[in-house]
Amino acid sequence: MSVVSLSPKPEAHTKRGFVLEDFAPYRIVALGHAISGRLARAYADENLTIPEWRVLAVISQAAAVAARDVVRLTPMDKMTVSRAVASLEQKGFVTRAVSKNDRRVSSLSLSKSGRALFDRVAALALAFEKDLLLALMPDEKAAFEAALSKLENRANAVNDDEGG
Repeated sequence: MSVVSLSPKPEAHTKRGFVLEDFAPYRIVALGHAISGRLARAYADENLTIPEWRVLAVISQAAAVAARDVVRLTPMDKMTVSRAVASLEQKGFVTRAVSKNDRRVSSLSLSKSGRALFDRVAALALAFEKDLLLALMPDEKAAFEAALSKLENRANAVNDDEGG
């Protein structure tokens, strides 16, 4: 997938009207899709989908993660996470244990083969990120990371204010 560039009418630039290709949220999403699609090709050889990779990455961060926390920590809905977890379980990469305290809660862990898979794909992802960020000078990279953090904080604050 590539980032789409539209050619708006010339008069659209004379006053601040809505121009999709200039709309920051659109540009961020389009860039994210382009990067995700490119990165997905890197781990397709491992027979992983984008949702499966995201679930593996979240689960890898702790010894065990509640399934509901995977939804909270990823930009995916409950059904997408559920399908990815089921697929990873079927492939033998993730194990599920029911909580002794609350039978409604299950925790997810990486199996030994899941950890090995995660380690291989994480190395590919980090190499991809390093290559991508070569487009930025060190001061630009620092400014980008700072701006990204500010935008994430602002978006979260707006969502919190709206009860989201």
